[in-house]
Amino acid sequence: MTTIKKGFASDNNSGVHPSVLKSMEAANIGHVVGYGDDKYTQKAISLFKEKFGQNTEVFFVFNGTGANVLSLSTVTQSFNSIICAETAHIQEDECGAPEKFTGCKLLPIEPENGKISPDSIRPHLKGFDFEHHSQPKVISISQVTEMGTVYRPEEIKALADLAHSNNMFLHMDGARIANAAVALNMDFREFTVDCGVDNLSFGGTKNGMMMGEAVLFFNPELTGMTKYIRKQSMQLYSKMRFVGAQFLAYFENDLWKETAGHANKMAQLLKTEVEKIPEIQITQPVVANGVFAVVPRKIIEPLQKRFFFYIWDDLKPEVRWMTSFDTTEEEILEFVELIKILVKT
Repeated sequence: MTTIKKGFASDNNSGVHPSVLKSMEAANIGHVVGYGDDKYTQKAISLFKEKFGQNTEVFFVFNGTGANVLSLSTVTQSFNSIICAETAHIQEDECGAPEKFTGCKLLPIEPENGKISPDSIRPHLKGFDFEHHSQPKVISISQVTEMGTVYRPEEIKALADLAHSNNMFLHMDGARIANAAVALNMDFREFTVDCGVDNLSFGGTKNGMMMGEAVLFFNPELTGMTKYIRKQSMQLYSKMRFVGAQFLAYFENDLWKETAGHANKMAQLLKTEVEKIPEIQITQPVVANGVFAVVPRKIIEPLQKRFFFYIWDDLKPEVRWMTSFDTTEEEILEFVELIKILVKT
């Protein structure tokens, strides 16, 4: 039987943490009321409130795109615009779902190391109360960014202040929020609620969960219609207990911190080892669980055959290597050793 290498393509490619599976199995006993009116879902909601504040409203959905669409649909109308990085997931990797379901115009901005700033946003803050212009309503940022970098609290607060001073909202796509929390050595609340974030797509799938994300709103007054939008956008899961059960395991004994911490540690190991190879150039700060590098073109295809990964920018050529909660040191070292062999052939 051929051994399948885990590779470094995406933390989506990893399996499910055994503790999460065990929690789902424990929830798979008997009948409970569907659509979230069960003890597992309600307990998970209470845990989110403990971490983010009792005013937090929680809505579980199937996936990250669904989370972003629900987050954005709740706080916009079709004549609004949403400002984001050119590299943002909502811009590049969601097949136009945010535009389709919100009707809004996305205004992508060229980022620096994956991040956007108040100075880069201000030129787009125009046309307010002018009926010929889409009305800016949301600034959306990713934490961790698509380039593997992390916003500092002061950066997030500056964006929130800019948004709120213009009667706008700050949305955070937190698909890898656990990796950001570990990198910052902070609790979730310290760089979300406390910095003025209005709504958050809280992900766990990339960090050891099977499926299901949480959409969090920190102002209950925003959510009067959210449950209807969730249903209409096909994100209301009937057997929601299996999402809630996953988050119970995820938060118990800080499993999220253990898994994200390991993924981040493996990325640092990969960075340290490949930096020793003169032919490899790291292109982004390695903060969380992603490593971006320019590599000799000749090594890409043979390297992908053993350890699959994606080309990020074919012109350079720049590749992306992602580590996961189940990446091992042995896999990192074997990968690096293969790079050393290939660059010399």
